[in-house]
Amino acid sequence: MQGLVFWLVYPFLWLISIAPFWLFYKISDLIYFLVYHIIGYRSKTVSENLRLVFPEKSESEIKEIKKKFYRHMCDMFLEMIKSISISNKQLKSRFTFTNIEEIEKILKTNKSIVLICGHYASYEWVNALQLYGLDYKGYGVYKKIKNKYFDKMVKDIRGRFDGELITTIQATRTIEQNQEKGRLGVYAMIADQSPKISRAKYWTEFLGYQVPVFIGTEKLAKTTDMVVLYLHVVKLKRGFYEATFKPITYEPREEPDYMITNAFLTELEKQIRNEPEYYLWTHKRWKHRNTPIPNKAIIFKRD
Repeated sequence: MQGLVFWLVYPFLWLISIAPFWLFYKISDLIYFLVYHIIGYRSKTVSENLRLVFPEKSESEIKEIKKKFYRHMCDMFLEMIKSISISNKQLKSRFTFTNIEEIEKILKTNKSIVLICGHYASYEWVNALQLYGLDYKGYGVYKKIKNKYFDKMVKDIRGRFDGELITTIQATRTIEQNQEKGRLGVYAMIADQSPKISRAKYWTEFLGYQVPVFIGTEKLAKTTDMVVLYLHVVKLKRGFYEATFKPITYEPREEPDYMITNAFLTELEKQIRNEPEYYLWTHKRWKHRNTPIPNKAIIFKRD
C-alpha cells in the first residue's frame, strides 16, 4: 500500500518540481487557497498559538499574521518538492550565506559543527552549504518518515547535494564513527520540538510559557566537543533566503549547563517576535503549558 500511494503521488510532485518558478508559485497560491480558505488545516491550533504568544495583538492583527503564515507554509512545502529537480545554480542563488568564512574559520580548528535551528523561515534549502566546496560533509538529523518510499525520496534529495539524512537514533553513533575516522561534519538539528510528557525531563520558559524542552543537542555538543552555531535564516522575498551563522559556543565543554539551550531559544524568540509569520504555528508547541511538572523534572531559568 505504501508503494502504491507513493507512485500515485510522485508523478505530481515531479511535475510541480520542474515547473518554472513563476508557475511554481502560482501553484503555491492555489494550494494556499485550498489549505487556508477551504480545508482550514489546523486553523484553530494556529489561532490559539498566536493568541497565546501575542496577547497584546488585536484579532485583525492575528488574522493578518495567520494569513501570511499559511502563504509561507505552502511556499516552504513546495520548495521542499522543488528540491527534487532544482539545479545547483538555482539553489545557490536562492539560499545564500552572509558569512561563509565562519565555517572556513572553524574548519581550521579541525572541529565538527552542530548547526542548530528552529522551525523558522526555511531549512529545506540549507543544502546549498554543500555547494561551496568546503571539507565538511552535511548531515540533517530528522524523524524518519513512516512511508519508506517517501523516506527514501527525501534522503535521495539530500544526497543530490552530497548531504545525508540520519535519524535521531543514528545521530550519536554516526558522529562518533566520523570522529574516530577523522571526518568533519556539519550536523543540522531542529531543536524546538515539544517532547512527549513521558520524556519531559527539562522545562524552561519559551515565548512566555513554561514548557518542556529537548536539551539533547546541547548534551551531544558537549559529549563530542563540537562547535555550536545558530542558523539565523531570513526570508528576503518569495523564494529567496539569507542565512547567517551565529556562534553560540566554540568550546561547549566549558559552558555551564543549559547555556547552549538558552542561547538557542533566545535567538529563535527574537526572530519569531520580529517576523512571526515565518514560524511553524501548526504544531501544538504549548500543549503542556498547564500540565503539572513531573517531580523529578529539572526547571532552569532563562537569562
